[in-house]
Amino acid sequence: MALDLGAAVRPLGIALADRARERCALFLALLAKWNRTYNLTAIRAPEEMITHHLLDSLAVLPFLPAQPGTRLLDIGSGAGLPGLPLAIVRPDLAVTLLDSNAKKTAFIQQAINELGLTNATAVTARAEAFVAAQPFDAVIARAFAELSAFVGVALPHLAPGGALLAMKGVIPEAEIAALPPSVTVVATPALVVPGLDAQRHLVIMRKRETGP
Repeated sequence: MALDLGAAVRPLGIALADRARERCALFLALLAKWNRTYNLTAIRAPEEMITHHLLDSLAVLPFLPAQPGTRLLDIGSGAGLPGLPLAIVRPDLAVTLLDSNAKKTAFIQQAINELGLTNATAVTARAEAFVAAQPFDAVIARAFAELSAFVGVALPHLAPGGALLAMKGVIPEAEIAALPPSVTVVATPALVVPGLDAQRHLVIMRKRETGP
């Protein structure tokens, strides 16, 4: 793609290595190619894929656990968002991309293969039925259902001390008010996405500690 991806991500405070930049460009090219046949996303213009998909996904990077080896579960990953861009830029993450739609996980698996990602795994399953070998340090979802539904399927996969991360547009005050007592909202930071003229927020939740 003609756009300088290195310059595009710079406002996010990210310096892309050459290999990561190449992989981001290849991911976008694969997404555009597959989208013509399989309708993975309603966004079709390559420039909009950069802002609405790649940069939108990478905007959550500052809020992910910094420890190498962090296990991240992307629920309802769809076209691999945000999990694949995060796996590209942070090769120290262990990312599991979960979706119940086999067409979408076939694309994710093809992208993993072509990008040579050794830190990403595609799984075709409903979140309610998925059984992982280990719990996850963070569970994320983008454009998922209401927060209470996300918490219901995500919380069983969360390791002690882990975080649930819900990517939203405007702060969903009504959804937050309807959350179960099993979780507490610890922050709702705004996500600044370069080139995107729309509100984005991240709702960060943790399992509520129960007293002795």
